[in-house]
Amino acid sequence: MRFKVSGKNMDITEALQEKVKKKLGKIEKFFNEDTEAQVTMSVQKNRQIVEVTIPFNGMVIRAEVADSDMYTSIDKAADIVERQISKYKTRLQKKLHANAFKLDGGSGFSQDVEEEQEFKVLRTKKFAIKPMTVEEAILQMNLIGHEFFVFSNADSKQVNVVYKRKDGNYGLIEPES
Repeated sequence: MRFKVSGKNMDITEALQEKVKKKLGKIEKFFNEDTEAQVTMSVQKNRQIVEVTIPFNGMVIRAEVADSDMYTSIDKAADIVERQISKYKTRLQKKLHANAFKLDGGSGFSQDVEEEQEFKVLRTKKFAIKPMTVEEAILQMNLIGHEFFVFSNADSKQVNVVYKRKDGNYGLIEPES
């Protein structure tokens, strides 16, 4: 497994890189050597933020943690990634091909993890998608009090999604052309 450590608004020290490699090294045994873990560290006011993203075979394992201490953020992010692997290893094992994810007996995780249950859809909702601008979609989303809103983009004529981010800003999801 390769680690790509980068920083926003900060310099990455050797000590931080070593901490990342030590903490995420625990999950290294689950992945092939060519799998890349992208770790981004940033500082915003008093928050030390660590984002870990591990893309492989069309799936993504991701963790984002903000804390007052960067080392604590790294520890918490590594714990989240480990829990995700442990929780979803049955599904991952079924989905992944070509040994992108290795599940041998010596995982270090509890083998008593319950088999994952099927997801249950409780409600289906249908609605008409009308063409509107991104700004109109954000306004509609805020008016109905939802965290996201699906709409037809008047400019691109494609289905888009706007969503409210944790930092209070908005995001836009567009299909690739």
